Amino acid sequence: MTIQPRDVRRDEDIEGYLLGSPVSIMREYITTPGRGPRLHRHPYAETFVIHHGRALFTVGDEQVIGVGGQILVVPSLVSHRFEVLDGGTYEATHVHASDRFITEWLEEDRPHPTSG
Repeated sequence: MTIQPRDVRRDEDIEGYLLGSPVSIMREYITTPGRGPRLHRHPYAETFVIHHGRALFTVGDEQVIGVGGQILVVPSLVSHRFEVLDGGTYEATHVHASDRFITEWLEEDRPHPTSG
């Protein structure tokens, strides 16, 4: 067996099945406050490894601010969303406990603030 490292962009999404992995990865790099995904859920847990910045997470009926150096785990089938807060770039790795992304969107697209 030969193990080959793979280059990954700072905002690249990778489905695990393409690499023979049981997990999928989303790399987030967001510079605009207010940006983030709309409300959704997955049939598996999602782990947010926050490297830099701050974001307001809505998880079920709770809200929590996640900051660089923290990990947040959202259980399977729990609705969640986040939006980046002021104070710098949000950079994180989101680990999906599935070899493919499966997302049920629970709200319509919402307008995003423009960068400027």
